[in-house]
Amino acid sequence: MLGQISDTTEPSLTGMQKPRTTATVRSNWLSSMGMALAFCSFLCSSLAAAEAQFDSLGEARRALQSAWQQHPAALAAAASLEAVRARSRAAGQPVYNPELELEADHEGGDELRTIGLSQALDISGKGEARRELGDAERSLGEAQYALKRAEFVRDWFIGWARLASSGRQVDLGAERVILAKRMADLAERQFAAGDISGPERDLVLLARDEAVAEQASLLADAAAARETLARAGGNVSLSSAPTLPDDPPPAPRALAELDVTDLPELVVARAEEAAAEQRVLVATRDRHPDPTLTLRGGTIDAGAGKETVIGVSISMPLFVRNNYRAETEAARFDVDSANALFRSQRQDLLARAESAFSTYAAMRDAWRSWQSSRGTDLATRSNALERLWTAGELSTSDYVLQLKQTLDTALAGVALEGRMWQSYFEYLHAVGQLDNWASLEDQP
Repeated sequence: MLGQISDTTEPSLTGMQKPRTTATVRSNWLSSMGMALAFCSFLCSSLAAAEAQFDSLGEARRALQSAWQQHPAALAAAASLEAVRARSRAAGQPVYNPELELEADHEGGDELRTIGLSQALDISGKGEARRELGDAERSLGEAQYALKRAEFVRDWFIGWARLASSGRQVDLGAERVILAKRMADLAERQFAAGDISGPERDLVLLARDEAVAEQASLLADAAAARETLARAGGNVSLSSAPTLPDDPPPAPRALAELDVTDLPELVVARAEEAAAEQRVLVATRDRHPDPTLTLRGGTIDAGAGKETVIGVSISMPLFVRNNYRAETEAARFDVDSANALFRSQRQDLLARAESAFSTYAAMRDAWRSWQSSRGTDLATRSNALERLWTAGELSTSDYVLQLKQTLDTALAGVALEGRMWQSYFEYLHAVGQLDNWASLEDQP
């Protein structure tokens, strides 16, 4: 098709026909346009090759599981959970230990030696209350651990989607820079030969400079994406990161089906409320004094002989100066605060789920529309532009601008795909399904 171009005329950057001075410039144009078409073909094949490389989602899940098991935040969360469990076991131990008392007294001619054993009696149920509080705090610790893991999973998957999308954009941007630089070199030679004007040459140079500047921005975005994933424990680069699947994720469930009852954040809030209620019980039981029973036995030597001494005593603390009422009132206010925070958290989580649902639905619809649009078919678009250009119906400047627009559209499509997957992971997290989807629900 390119061979149909006349030996005497060629479309200029303004769409006007100008006589060609040599066949060299035409040859350069031919090679440049051929390179552009080859690049467009490369774009089409690269966008369709991800699924054939490997199971992207399975690869990502395995990488996530490995990252969670080795990440310091996971180790810290696991240690904190074990500490909570140890404190729960401690809370189940008896409140009071026995006390051993030895006494020796020598006064005048009398000598007294006794041994005593005292034990405070938990008749107010302090041990039971503390044991229940320990169970509640253990449940709270387990809920907090699950929340930290859920947030880790969300951050990791969003970081992966950003990195995979950034990798595609960087590759496309690099090819765009190569094309822009080749066209700029050709424009310089054409301007030196007098075939194009200065403004026409500047148009191509500006397109090159814009491509270079936008590539720097893409590289900066890729660096930020690597940092995000590195913070979440991902030890991957642009070349080794699992790629995004070609097919979009499934459609979201109906908005009416959203339920935030079992979300990790709400489970934590509910556990905090339960622990606060148990602290009220502990504070109430602490207001009741417990008696102490003491048994003593020994001998007394009054000089005439030794006699056995046996004694029993009961003591009871008097909560007169401090009746611990303030502690109970403070615990009740903590319950009111936890209850209000639970309702507020539930309202916030429901709003977050609705927002995530709407965002993901919009992104998925936009991506499906982009995929089905003929205007996003790079091969078809580039072939149509080439036919118009060779037929003289499209000026060189228009060809350059429309080819640039085609490449920009490809980049926009990759960016849209990345945002769609990020919104999908946000949606799964917002409805409490991300751990299950990532196959981490049954893992420690």
